[in-house]
Amino acid sequence: MSAPTAEKQHPDRHATAERLLKSSAKKSYDPSVDIDWDAPLPADKIWVPEHRVSLYGTELWERMTPEQRVELGKHEACSVASVGLWFEVLLMQRLLKDFYAEDPTTPRAQYALTEVADECRHSQMFARMVHTAGVEPYGPQEKIRQLGKLFSLVSWGPAAYGAILVAEEVLDRLQREQANDERIQPLMRQVNRIHIMEEARHVSFARDEVTRGMATLSRAEKAYQRFIIAYISMFVVRSLINPKVYEAVGIDPAVGRRAALGNPNHREMIRWAGEKIMPFLDEAGLVGRPGMTWWRRSFLLGES
Repeated sequence: MSAPTAEKQHPDRHATAERLLKSSAKKSYDPSVDIDWDAPLPADKIWVPEHRVSLYGTELWERMTPEQRVELGKHEACSVASVGLWFEVLLMQRLLKDFYAEDPTTPRAQYALTEVADECRHSQMFARMVHTAGVEPYGPQEKIRQLGKLFSLVSWGPAAYGAILVAEEVLDRLQREQANDERIQPLMRQVNRIHIMEEARHVSFARDEVTRGMATLSRAEKAYQRFIIAYISMFVVRSLINPKVYEAVGIDPAVGRRAALGNPNHREMIRWAGEKIMPFLDEAGLVGRPGMTWWRRSFLLGES
C-alpha cells in the first residue's frame, strides 16, 4: 500500500474547504438566469453614490453638470467592474496553478475548482454589465495589465491569497454599500448582490490560506511575503479607476488622475473600503517592513 500524501495526512487543512463545498452546493447563482439583462436602465438612477466618485469634492467636480457627474459615476463603476474581472482572471490562474500541484481528490482541490467556476460566472457577469451599460471595458492601464502576467510567478501562498483578499474585500465593501441603495441602477444592485453572496465563501477560503500559510514560513520568507502583498495591493487599488474614464466628461486623463490621487475624499474612500481586511492582514503578519512604503502609497492605511 502506498503512503498517504502530505495533503491526506493533514485533513484538518480541508475542513474549511469541505464546509465551503457544501455551501456552494446549496447556494450558487447563474447570472445569465438570475439577472434580467433585457430590463431597461431607468434614466433617474445612478451607478455609484456621488461621494464615491473619485473627483467628488474637487474643483473639477464643482465645474461638472449633474449629468456629467452621473456619467462619470457610470464610467467609474464600469472601470471597477472591468478591473475586478481582470483580477479574477489572475485569481483563477493562481487557483489552477495550486490545483495542478495538488492531489485532485482532496476537498481543498475540489473547492479550488468550484471557486474557479464561480469566478468564471462573475467575469462573464461583469463583462455583460459593462456591455449593457454601453461603456468600454477599461480594465487596468496597459502597463499594469502587463505586470499582471507576473502575478502567479512572483506571488504564492499568503501573499497571493492576501492580495486576492485586498481586491475582493475592497470591492465587497463598496458593493455592500450600494446593494440596498434604491438610488442605484437595479442592474448594478443585482450584480452586487450576487457577487457579495458568492465572494463571502471565497474570502473565507483565502483567509484560511493566509493564516495557515504564514504559520509555516521562515523569517526571510515572511519578509518577502510582506513586500509582495504590499506591492501588488498598491497597484490593485490604484488601478480601480482607469484614467481614461475622465474623457467621458471632457477631462484630460492625466489631469483627472492627478486630481483623484490628490483628493482627500478618494483617499478616504480607499481607506474605508480596506478597513475590514487590513486589521486581518496585520494580525496575520503581512503588514510591515519591507512593504510599508507600498502600503502607504496604496492609501489603505489612510496615509499618503
